[in-house]
Amino acid sequence: MDNDSTICAIATPPGSGAISIIRVSGKEAFDICSRIIRFHDTKKSIKDLPANTIHYASVMDHEELIDEVLISLFRSPRSYTGDDVIEISCHGAYYIQQQILQLLITHGARLANPGEFTLRAYLNGKMDLSQAEAVADLIASTTAASHRVALSQMKGGFSNEISKLREQLLNFISLIELELDFSEEDLEFADRKELMELVEKISRLISSLIESFRLGNVIKHGVPVAITGKPNVGKSTLLNALLHEERAIVSEIAGTTRDVIEDVITIEGFSFRFIDTAGLRKVTDAIETIGIEKTIQKIDQAYIVLYMMDATENTNEINRLAGKIKKRLEGKDKRLIMILNKIDLLNEEQLSEMKDLRNFSNFDSYDKILYISAFYNENIDQLASLLLSIVKQRDTGEHDVIVTSTRHYEALVKARDSLERVS
Repeated sequence: MDNDSTICAIATPPGSGAISIIRVSGKEAFDICSRIIRFHDTKKSIKDLPANTIHYASVMDHEELIDEVLISLFRSPRSYTGDDVIEISCHGAYYIQQQILQLLITHGARLANPGEFTLRAYLNGKMDLSQAEAVADLIASTTAASHRVALSQMKGGFSNEISKLREQLLNFISLIELELDFSEEDLEFADRKELMELVEKISRLISSLIESFRLGNVIKHGVPVAITGKPNVGKSTLLNALLHEERAIVSEIAGTTRDVIEDVITIEGFSFRFIDTAGLRKVTDAIETIGIEKTIQKIDQAYIVLYMMDATENTNEINRLAGKIKKRLEGKDKRLIMILNKIDLLNEEQLSEMKDLRNFSNFDSYDKILYISAFYNENIDQLASLLLSIVKQRDTGEHDVIVTSTRHYEALVKARDSLERVS
């Protein structure tokens, strides 16, 4: 890749809009832009303009006016890429964008590759690799939580934490290497007890970062929530109630949902990936069998499992089903919420009797049992609050730095394993 050439690209989303921004970066950025930009004050020159200023100008193709624009000017090294940068704010018509790009290319720039502006910033020492990766995460962030984590990493939160650990280890390594140079003289420059204490301290910090990866993954991609249960207990109705739209087919025929339906809901800044699964039962239909196999996979992948039951079933059957799902999830790091649906079909006395039954031996605790009517949206808000509280329990603020990258996670695991060999 040619890192010395001047590059240009549209920095705003593709398509037409009110305004578009075209970014130009490189050693020749000012010269190239000078050939197509004219100021109303003819004495003005791009090369003489102060940094970090905005100016009204026209983009010209020889004597033909292409557009009236604003140009923002940033001088090296105090720019995003570390090179000279000009951003041209033009009207967002597709034709205008393409005309300006073509003029820039004609006069010596080339079209930037995807991510090349951030690559230039990395190569010029404006940011390290983890910060560069965080830029992509920040752009892709869809919730307050994912935005907060990406912003922290882009500002160097993760890099600073790792740099501190690395510096402490390098100090001790230098002392041990010094001992090796004077091995014949039986000298000790590094205190062995202090070294082991440092190794243990760093191991704990690395383990904490590794543990934060699950939370980071949840924040970045959303909390996977599987809605499961027997056929026709109201799983699809619940998904539709949560989404406030008819996303899944609702029918009285058991086995209507033959595949897995997914959608994302944001609750107070946290994303939840709801998965409406095919009902669990013995089947002979080949298509439905595939759907149930996918259901089992999704339950294994989910962090929160919503197990729905029909409130009109007898209590023995409800207890049996609760025990069955708990046995399946035993020993797995998952949260299980039991949901008794169709309470609208019970009278007040029946509902009161059901809520008074504390002999659901297979339930974790009473606060994880919800009584709802998905059809009438009754108590759906309680489910949303419970889901939010589960995530907030994980997001306790204990982690100043949260790992979201698989590459970082794998590197930390290797580092921890290496430190364990030292101890």
